[in-house]
Amino acid sequence: MIDVFTTGGTIDKVYFDALSEYQIGPTALPDILTENNVHVPHRVTQLMRKDSLELTDEDRQAIHDAVAASEADKILVTHGTDTMVQTACLLKDIAGKTIVLTGSMQPATLRHSDAAFNIGFALAATQTLSHGVYVAMNGEVFDPIHAKKDRAAHRFIRI
Repeated sequence: MIDVFTTGGTIDKVYFDALSEYQIGPTALPDILTENNVHVPHRVTQLMRKDSLELTDEDRQAIHDAVAASEADKILVTHGTDTMVQTACLLKDIAGKTIVLTGSMQPATLRHSDAAFNIGFALAATQTLSHGVYVAMNGEVFDPIHAKKDRAAHRFIRI
């Protein structure tokens, strides 16, 4: 069983025409998994609906506590890309689990989003990597201590 925790971020943004802006809505993850015929046993829990720039220390602690309390040893966390590395580093003290964080640069609801690819890639990484904490983005797996988002290139890089 893979526990999937969603926190919001760009991956879950939806366009509200009346407001002419994107806001974080219900997680798109169950639909993405269903549409891509994923049958790996999993459970999806939406922890929050926040842009990662709005996450507080208390929010990060709630993510940490949910991951630590999970009986699963394989955890996937969807997260906004701006502070994903910060949250991943906080999770590094959790032993005995494979924890993979992923997100997207474009909302899952957009036709040209990287969301479905990143989720599939992260789901595979969760099943194959040894215990530890990882960021899985753009077809690469990163140690969060040595990774950062490159805003200009719209991708994650090693540092």
